[in-house]
Amino acid sequence: MTSDLLLIAALDGIAYAALVFLVAVGLTLIFGVLRVLNIAHGSFYALGAYVAASLGIGIAASKISPWLSYPALAVAAAIVGIVVGSAIERLLLQRIYDKEEVLQLLVTFAAFMILDNAQRLIWGVQPYFVATPLQLLGNVQIGGITYTVYQIIVLPAVALLVLAGMRLFLRRTVSGRVILAVAEDREAARAIGINVPRVYLWTFVIGSILASLGGSLASPTTSILPGMGTDMLVLSFAVAASAGLGRIEGAAITALLIGLGRSAAVYWAPELDVLVPYLIMTLVLLVKPQGLFGTLQARRI
Repeated sequence: MTSDLLLIAALDGIAYAALVFLVAVGLTLIFGVLRVLNIAHGSFYALGAYVAASLGIGIAASKISPWLSYPALAVAAAIVGIVVGSAIERLLLQRIYDKEEVLQLLVTFAAFMILDNAQRLIWGVQPYFVATPLQLLGNVQIGGITYTVYQIIVLPAVALLVLAGMRLFLRRTVSGRVILAVAEDREAARAIGINVPRVYLWTFVIGSILASLGGSLASPTTSILPGMGTDMLVLSFAVAASAGLGRIEGAAITALLIGLGRSAAVYWAPELDVLVPYLIMTLVLLVKPQGLFGTLQARRI
């Protein structure tokens, strides 16, 4: 085990953890407020990547400034989250909020399958790859290791900004406190005049935008293929479950833990790289079933 290899593994883990956190924080926000475990969440990650790649290809073909590829990443996330997210919440989820959890899982799984096949119909099965945002910023030397500025600075910076922004929004703004009130007690919130359906809609849209942002930011660093949303969905579930469903700050820490664990496995035990995140989740849940940052709650029957 050389120091250079250890440093590379750590850098890879941090960059990957930033992407996983963006998807997981959207998932945990939606569950914390709507109490729906959204299986379709991984589709927003994939759609964000595809739309960002399409915009990047269009920018390159039009010969305009390649620096516009950076705002295009945010635009792609907003388009997917607002258009697709609001459509799914209004057309599907509003009909099942008071239904059994099994039905909610089946409906969101059906939405996931529909969106997955829609990706194949629109973009086909050939891989997409647009590396312009990665190349424009170049590389940086860290401890003798050459690493891309985009992955080691931009991705973690965006993840930290999202974490800080979510904390400020939920705790220091009226809209955020309304969301927290609905998450705490939906019936009491409705009784004092809060428009619960509207809160549900915007919460789902925000969570969808975060998942799409993870995909759009990942698009310059990986090949975009059908099914990519599935892997990220399962990883984000592992992060959310390990942190405690509904725990936004905990999701950041567990995403870093799982990202570093997966990266270490890639370099020293590649046959276990897929397994390691779930081993971490299993160990956490065996020791603390409610998650690292979850708390036991009494349930009314």
